[in-house]
Amino acid sequence: MTSIPVLLTSWLAGGVLGMIFFGGLWWTVRRGVSSQQPALWFLVSMLARMSVALAGFYFVAGGNWQRVVTCLLGFVTARFAVTRLTRGKGGPQCTLLPTR
Repeated sequence: MTSIPVLLTSWLAGGVLGMIFFGGLWWTVRRGVSSQQPALWFLVSMLARMSVALAGFYFVAGGNWQRVVTCLLGFVTARFAVTRLTRGKGGPQCTLLPTR
């Protein structure tokens, strides 16, 4: 059985990994759409973000499935946090579509 402080730590670690992953995705989209080589931006970003997330999950898990689950919950929680923090005023907006 895994103790509560260990599960809380793995949840926080998942939150940090999620902030890095989804914050990096937000940053990449903002930089990539105006870049001369957007495919390179997105490819390198995806490889870097996936490497950090997978290594973090592997390190946090330590062979214990409960820690993996709580880390994943923290990761998903961070997705909602980053989405809320990076949203512009007035809700979600799509700047790629033409406006009238």
